[in-house]
Amino acid sequence: MFRALILSLFLSAPIAVAAQSTVPTSQAQISLSFAPLVRDAAPAVVNIYAKRIVETRVSPFASDPFFKNFFGDLGPARPRVQNSLGSGVILSRDGFMVSNYHVVGGASDIRVVLKDRREFSAEVLLGDKASDLAILRLKDAEDLPFLPLRNSNTVEVGELTLAIGNPFGVGQTVSSGIISGLARSGAVTGNERGYFIQTDAPINPGNSGGALIGMDGALIGVNTAIVTRSGGSNGIGFAIPAALVDQFVTQARAGETRFRRPWAGMGGQTVDADLASSLGLERAGGMAITQVQEGSPFAAVGLGVGDVIVAAGGREVNSPSEMLYYMTVAGIGAEIDVRAIREGRVAEYTVAMIGPPDLPPREDVTLGERDVLQGMKVANVNPAVLSEYQLPILPEGVVVLETGTIAPRVGVQRGDILREIDGRKITAPPDVLQALSTARRSVSLVVERGGQLVLLRFRL
Repeated sequence: MFRALILSLFLSAPIAVAAQSTVPTSQAQISLSFAPLVRDAAPAVVNIYAKRIVETRVSPFASDPFFKNFFGDLGPARPRVQNSLGSGVILSRDGFMVSNYHVVGGASDIRVVLKDRREFSAEVLLGDKASDLAILRLKDAEDLPFLPLRNSNTVEVGELTLAIGNPFGVGQTVSSGIISGLARSGAVTGNERGYFIQTDAPINPGNSGGALIGMDGALIGVNTAIVTRSGGSNGIGFAIPAALVDQFVTQARAGETRFRRPWAGMGGQTVDADLASSLGLERAGGMAITQVQEGSPFAAVGLGVGDVIVAAGGREVNSPSEMLYYMTVAGIGAEIDVRAIREGRVAEYTVAMIGPPDLPPREDVTLGERDVLQGMKVANVNPAVLSEYQLPILPEGVVVLETGTIAPRVGVQRGDILREIDGRKITAPPDVLQALSTARRSVSLVVERGGQLVLLRFRL
C-alpha cells in the first residue's frame, strides 16, 4: 500500500520538463550578439581625467609610532594635486554630458577622451553632491555621438542591460547583466537622498559616471556605486535613473548653477508592520507624515501629521527617499497627484511643486573684528536655508553660513545650527551678538550637527 501511495503521488504531481540545449541551425542564430548595440552606444561613453587641488596636513609626529595617534593632523596645510578617474556619457550633439559629482566635483582641470581618441576640455555647469550628479559641457565640440534618455518609469526588473565605462583605467569595457531591482533607497550607499536602479552587470571603480543602457540603446541610468567588501564587483551595482539626469540637463540648459529641488516642507518615515498596526492599517507600506512646516504645499491641500502617503505620480511610495525622488523628477512648477490614507479612508490630492521660499528673511549677521568669533556669519533658518544646507526640518537656533577665522579653531563648522551660547537660547542672529558681548573667559556653545547636539568649550 505504501508503494502504491508513492506511485500515485508521482503520477499526480506535475512533471518538470528539463530545458533543452540545441545547436544553432541558422546564421542568424549563430551571430546573435550585443555587438551591434555596443557599436552604436559605446562612442557616447567617455573617459574622464580630473585634477583638483586639496590641502593636506602632515603632522611632524607622523613617523612616531606613539605620538602620531595624538597629533594626527596638526601640521601645516600643504596643497596637493589629487587625480581622479571615471567615466561620463554624452547626452547631446553640442557637448552636454553627465558624470558623477564625486568624479568631477571641485576639479580645476577636466580632460575628456572619446572612444575615437579625440580629447576635449570640459567645465562643470551644474553639480550636486547629494545626488552625486554633475552636468558638464565639452568645450569647442560639435556633432558628437550621444545617447538618448529612456523614461525610467518603463524600466522593469529582469530586463537585459549593459554597463559601459572605464573600470580600473584599463580602457572602455562593456559588461552585461539584468535589472535586479528598482527603487533602492540610499541606505545601501550612504546617501539618504538616493534612489537607485540595481543591476548585476559588473561595475568596478572607474565605471562611475558610465552608462547603463537597455536593449533599445537608450540610457537607463548613470552607474554610481557598488556594494562590496573586497573593492571589486559582487554583482550589486547601482545606477542613478535617467529621469533624474533629464531634470539636471533641463536646469543646466536654463542656466542654473545649483540644482533646485521642489520643497516638501514635511518629514516622514517608512511604515513598517508595527507602525501599520498602530495606525490601523491592513498592511505595511507607504510613508507616514511626521512633521509639517508652515506654508508646506502638502499642508496647503489638507495633508498633515499622521496621514500616510501611499502613491505619488501613479507610483507606489514606501519611503521618504522615494517621495523626494518623485517630486524631484517632476520638477518645480509641475503638479503631482498624491494618494493618501487618513483614518482608514483613501483620498486623492493634487500638490503643486514649488521651490523653497526664502521667508522669513535670513537677516544674516557677520561678527566684526572685535567680536569673539570674528568673521562668523549667521542667519535665520528658513526653507531656502534648510534646502541649501540640507538641514533637518523645524530646527531651533540660527545657521552658520560662514565660519570666519576663529570659529573653526574651536570646532564650529559651516552649516552648524547654533542653539545656545553660555546657556542662553539663540533664536535670531542678534542673539549671537548679545550673548558674545557678555561672554567671560570661558565660553560654551551648543550646536546641532547631523541631528546631534555638540557641546564646544573654549577660553578667551
